Amino acid sequence: MRKIILALSVVGALLPMLAIAQSYPTQPIKLIIPFAAGGPSDVLARAFTPKLGENLGQPIIIENKPGAGANLAAEYVANAKPDGYTLFLMLVGTQAINETLYKKLNYNVVKDFAPVSLVASSSLMLVANPSVPVKNVAELIAFDKANPGKVSFGSSGAGTPLHLAGELFNTQAGTNILHVPYKGAAPALTDVLGGQIQTAIVGTPAALPYVKSGKLTALGITSLKRSPSAPEIPAISETLPKFEVELVYAIVAPANTPKAIIDKLNSQLVNVLNNSEIKSQINSKGFDVVTSTPNQLGDYIKSELTKWGPIVKKSGVTAE
Repeated sequence: MRKIILALSVVGALLPMLAIAQSYPTQPIKLIIPFAAGGPSDVLARAFTPKLGENLGQPIIIENKPGAGANLAAEYVANAKPDGYTLFLMLVGTQAINETLYKKLNYNVVKDFAPVSLVASSSLMLVANPSVPVKNVAELIAFDKANPGKVSFGSSGAGTPLHLAGELFNTQAGTNILHVPYKGAAPALTDVLGGQIQTAIVGTPAALPYVKSGKLTALGITSLKRSPSAPEIPAISETLPKFEVELVYAIVAPANTPKAIIDKLNSQLVNVLNNSEIKSQINSKGFDVVTSTPNQLGDYIKSELTKWGPIVKKSGVTAE
């Protein structure tokens, strides 16, 4: 009799959750993008959200909330009602870096979000002006050590993933390449093309046309393996084992969003991202599709915090 009562109580507890999952969504869903329209996050979101909305039966409304190094958008979502109608396209490395970079945040990247799924990744590329007498990572390391203080690298700004990729390179290679921060990746790319700086770390899609035209020398990409879009360019990890920096994008919801909604979102999102047409669109824009379970994404976020915290501290960069 006790077993029957227990079973009935479990069923009674599950019924509301099942009802939520079956009825959700009943209104449009907002997807918050932490950067301006036209940027990589925005481009990625617009590649898969129409199909996701179609499958869910409600449109996905993209809302760009740039500012404060992605913290403005993160805080907005963290404080949103946990009902599945406000989602966040998180650049995982940026949010993990911000946990150490900023002295005070009004949210916690682990406690205040419910993971849904990984979405995609893209690599960075270490490039050099052709006038620099290096053709690969090993030669750059040797050149820097033979010419201390004469080699610099540009990035999209202090404390950004592009900057910290360079700091990670210095740490693992034993180099002391000088960081030159810019207000974005585009001006850094412009200056390495013009020879004002020797090297830069920029997004692979942005750098690749200049590499193919011979205007830049590709020294290596930051993903663990070579990119399918440019298999002739070695991964930095081939010289520095385990070196890996990728821009990884994920969907999260406010903490305490019902598990039934999270599971439904995960199922539909994974289905859409693995659609051959959608995957082809995403690949054509320079991204690789990556999906996960909610638990796998949660573990990945924690691993990024562990990875980037010490690097941020060593760099000495802080932000208010």
